[in-house]
Amino acid sequence: MVWCLVYDLVVARARTGADPPTMSTTFAAIDIGSNSCRLKIARVVVHHLKTIHEDREVTRLGASVFQSGLISPEAMAVTLKALKRFQRAVQQHGVDQIRVVATAAMRDARNAEAFLTWAKAETGWQIEIISGLEEARLIHRGVVFNEPKADRRLLLIDVGGGSCEITLSQHRRIQSTISLPLGAVRLTQEFLPTDPPDQEALTRMQQFITRELRRAHARISVAHPGSPLTVIATSGTAAALAEAHHILPDKFRRTAETGKSRSVSLSADHVTTAQVRQLARRLRKMTLPERIAVPGIGLRRAEIIVAGAWVYSTLLESFHLTGFRYSQMGVRDGILAQMLAEHDERALSHEQFEQERWESVQATAIRFGVNLRHAEPVRAHAVQLFDQLATLHKLPTEYRTWLAAAAVLCETGKFLNHQGHHRHSQYIIAASEIYGFSQHQRTLVSAIARYLGKSRPQPDDRAMRNLTAQDHQPVCRAVVLLRLAIALNQDRASDVVRFSARVFPRRVLLELEPGRTGAELELWSLRKEAAYFREVFGRELLVTLV
Repeated sequence: MVWCLVYDLVVARARTGADPPTMSTTFAAIDIGSNSCRLKIARVVVHHLKTIHEDREVTRLGASVFQSGLISPEAMAVTLKALKRFQRAVQQHGVDQIRVVATAAMRDARNAEAFLTWAKAETGWQIEIISGLEEARLIHRGVVFNEPKADRRLLLIDVGGGSCEITLSQHRRIQSTISLPLGAVRLTQEFLPTDPPDQEALTRMQQFITRELRRAHARISVAHPGSPLTVIATSGTAAALAEAHHILPDKFRRTAETGKSRSVSLSADHVTTAQVRQLARRLRKMTLPERIAVPGIGLRRAEIIVAGAWVYSTLLESFHLTGFRYSQMGVRDGILAQMLAEHDERALSHEQFEQERWESVQATAIRFGVNLRHAEPVRAHAVQLFDQLATLHKLPTEYRTWLAAAAVLCETGKFLNHQGHHRHSQYIIAASEIYGFSQHQRTLVSAIARYLGKSRPQPDDRAMRNLTAQDHQPVCRAVVLLRLAIALNQDRASDVVRFSARVFPRRVLLELEPGRTGAELELWSLRKEAAYFREVFGRELLVTLV
């Protein structure tokens, strides 16, 4: 079914005349992390991304969060200053689309909403707070999109400021992933108040790291005889360790494969587990000025590098890994790769992205008890209505995806209660982890799935309040299409009813081809929708049997 969905989407984009990105299409991604903010701008060139600008600012947004649970006014001001600088770069490069995400610090902060409001007032950007799992997925997409040998088994490790994401991947697909509260800023604030840290503090931190890694072992198993594993580490801590390991004596220059000493070191971005452990021990004995002087660490990284190195050394030893290779890719690269995959069906990653996205939609539906055999005809009819009534509804092409997802997920609410299940469906869809759907996109899908009973969309409804004013009319039109698709599937015991739709200046004609058991129930259900159809589209809906 997944491949049918993907093929359906690709064909529909061609049919509706969606234009792929051109030479002038430019994307921007901003990652507001617990330690730093990062900007990356890329232009689409022959269905590939070409980076044209990067920027980074250490803001320590999470420093106060991990102590008090609140973002300090100083951290807000510093972060906002960086965002305004990023905004000037975005404007100078003529960016067509931007996505701004925030991670662990914003997930934990009790006053996150205040910062979001302030940032939107100053920049106009809608910042999206992503979950730890979505963060891991974006990192994975960024790495595999740029990794030439991503088909092999990969273990991705990202130790950021507030969290640590560990992902096992094979053939460019996530096998398992987990997000742990093992960020370098978080651990420094909670366990290392003195500099250099004392042994008692290190022991407490070690116990905490070991406890959290047990959760990772329960989720992720790297043992696989005969299948080699490539370990890739991302983020600033990994970059610092990859450069700082050159200060170690020659006896610690070992190959990751054999562990034997050799006079020539590994490539600059490859670090062995022994080197990481030795670095962690040496760094923890240094004062702050001494750590600042270490190549690759610098002023701001020196303040948190001990905790970060301790996480990496413990993790590598815990999983019996030989070391890691550093990659510059991260969340922002995953965002850019996803933007390209969403908007350019000719990009190499497009088909895989669509497949993974629909697999996630199906997995969510199954998790909440939806029968996919019953949901598939509703989805098929919804997208057929979208295509055949395109001149009437004039919805953006991406609404075809949102409509199809809503058709599959609209009965998830029955998992909680059959009575009022559309309200429950709206909540479940908006709150669920659905790969490839941003929070705003899930909110759109949830609103489309919400109004399938007697209620109609109202601006002050909870489902609609979470949308922008510009979203209200498109959502209302998509709701009508989904209601018609459901009306076409009343008698699920019979074969699927076929139909054709034609648009005239004053009316829309639906011609039904009855199945073996007729189509009287579908005919009656469709005619009940005629009044709301006229209210939304201003045309009469005529339904006949042929």
